[in-house]
Amino acid sequence: MLVQPSQPQRWFQWLKETLLFGQEPSGELLAILLVYFVQGVLGLARLAISFFFKDELGLSPAEVAALMGVAALPWVIKPVFGLVSDSLPLLGFRRRSYLVLAGLLGCGAWLSLGTWVATPWQATAAILAASMAIALSDVIVDSLVVERARQESATEMGTLQSLSWAATAVGGILTAYFSGQLLQWFSPRTVFQMTAVFPLLVSAVAGAIAEARVTARPQLSQTWEHINRVRQAMMQKRIWLPVAFLFLWQATPGSESAFFFFTTNELGFEAEFLGRVRLVTSIASLLGVWIFQRYLKTLPLRTIFFWSTILSAFLGLSSLILVTHLNRQWGISDQWFSLGDSLILAVMGQIAFMPVLVLAARLCPPGIEATLFALLMSISNLANLVSHELGALLTHWLGITEHNFDRLWLLVLITNLSTLLPLPLLNWLPQQLPAPASQSAVAVELEPSVS
Repeated sequence: MLVQPSQPQRWFQWLKETLLFGQEPSGELLAILLVYFVQGVLGLARLAISFFFKDELGLSPAEVAALMGVAALPWVIKPVFGLVSDSLPLLGFRRRSYLVLAGLLGCGAWLSLGTWVATPWQATAAILAASMAIALSDVIVDSLVVERARQESATEMGTLQSLSWAATAVGGILTAYFSGQLLQWFSPRTVFQMTAVFPLLVSAVAGAIAEARVTARPQLSQTWEHINRVRQAMMQKRIWLPVAFLFLWQATPGSESAFFFFTTNELGFEAEFLGRVRLVTSIASLLGVWIFQRYLKTLPLRTIFFWSTILSAFLGLSSLILVTHLNRQWGISDQWFSLGDSLILAVMGQIAFMPVLVLAARLCPPGIEATLFALLMSISNLANLVSHELGALLTHWLGITEHNFDRLWLLVLITNLSTLLPLPLLNWLPQQLPAPASQSAVAVELEPSVS
């Protein structure tokens, strides 16, 4: 006799399969997702930062690009956070205590921006602290995701990474529009003060992390052993070759800062409309996660990178239509063209980035997952920093200022075509995503050879 599930059970199963991508709900999983969600919500201040730099501090496009690149430094040193978390418990915990610290640091940084910060370097230091808080919390939850991802079957591959990024995208969606609308009502400083509340949520959920208290005192010898294991892992060709490709793929110059000045000073886009653009791109990012999870996660890795790079470069050139005002000749307003362009590019960008996360998680051996995953992600973030700084140099060399956009078309052309340069090195990537490393296999792999 078959027993039919009750209506609540069917609803629970539907929610599990639809909203959690089949993941078993638990307090720890919800805490992890909330931390990622807060990362998306903190986008509430993204436009406020841009307008604060442009209007209140009077910086040029090249200066904004350069300073924003500097503010990304905490994401480059993420391995330090991972190493400290893995080997040096804080108040008896390797995860919980650091989440509490990250939340308090983030709250203090945003409050300082909302109150006393008054110079470009003070603002950069405060944003550095806010970025450090996010990076620290990101290292902690990334390590938890990597630990869980190792237990996924072939059919579940990438599910947890997709769910995590979906949580970030949902947070971004909920605040994207208001990031612009609030600037119509309040000053950037008031928006910073509002943003300061959200990092406290990270501190609040730290207790939900399933972690036993560490009673043994940390030993320096264990830390050096940990570092040595990470070094040996990075010397493996199967790890450093994909990492080198991903660095080159992401380090090509960008034009975001110059384009922000163009849309505000030349096209006259107001903060409220830019909030709508952020809303569209946040929804598009979530759509990109769903497309990858539903249709693309089983495709060969090289195939995904090749076609997403080709399509992104080609579609990115559509910005030339906006820069040259060709869209007006076609009867398409600047606002509508910008919305459609942002939507398509955000979908493609998210589809291209999802395999990066899955690959990085699969490359991490057990026991050093927080440090190695943080190292892999920090190399990716270093590439983004290089991209910002190269974009700043190009913006300066081309003479693009807050009022002169005559050669912006050339910057757009260079930045998009340069993304194609790493494609001849595509064979540095594995054809398929590697299987999760087992503890025993890694122990053999990382054991120094004896001649």
